[in-house]
Amino acid sequence: MVALIQFTDVLIPVGIFAALGVVLGLLLAVAFKIFSVKTDERAEKILECLPGANCGGCGYSGCSGFANALAKGEAKPESCRSCKPAELAKIGEILGVEVKSSAPIHARVMCSGDCNTAKQLYVYEGVIDCFAAAKMGGGGKMCPNGCLGLGTCVSACRFDAIHVENGLAVVDPDKCTGCGACSKVCPKQIISMIPVSSAYFVACHSVEVGAKTRKYCDAGCIACKICEKNCPVGAITVNDFVASIDQAKCIGCGLCASKCPRKIIKKLH
Repeated sequence: MVALIQFTDVLIPVGIFAALGVVLGLLLAVAFKIFSVKTDERAEKILECLPGANCGGCGYSGCSGFANALAKGEAKPESCRSCKPAELAKIGEILGVEVKSSAPIHARVMCSGDCNTAKQLYVYEGVIDCFAAAKMGGGGKMCPNGCLGLGTCVSACRFDAIHVENGLAVVDPDKCTGCGACSKVCPKQIISMIPVSSAYFVACHSVEVGAKTRKYCDAGCIACKICEKNCPVGAITVNDFVASIDQAKCIGCGLCASKCPRKIIKKLH
């Protein structure tokens, strides 16, 4: 009799826990059915076509988010500058749409003020970050529109295409995919996206009068307009004290570069 009572004392709790397990399992199964998010198979296929760099150049946090947006029709495949034409075409097939490849672009740093040419305002010894330096009176360099050279753009690039050399960010054209991530994080907004087909660009973004630019940097545009006067097709003009090239008009003759007294009009290739 005692043994039977002891067996019952063990069996009842076990039965209760087993029943609870079954009930909880059923509840979890129901909750999974109700709250589960259906995934679009196309998003997974699209993700396989994307570079997987998660550079953010498309405007989304990563390739996965961009793939989901494409599947929902909230984004366009061309927004990914890092995709090759063949990959874009495959994404178009998955979505059942025609994808037009955009003209390839590369990033270029519109500044020539390295450690040898840019004048220093003070010695910055804070956090190695361009945004942090910019908050300290605009940074260590005198030019308010010059590259700070602390590599925030380098950290943003997922393709190892930009590095700081002698205090100045420099783009490797062979590695740059044109995603634009570096341009978006530059606090000075001096990294521009230029068509790969372009011949020359003005490596300066200073909008100060020539006299001030001379004090700031030995390699800044002084708005002398010599380039503008020598261009045979009117492709280069000086506005707001800095020269700029209309790439649609430029014929790549190189006259502007050869005549520039500051040697800041540089060949792209």
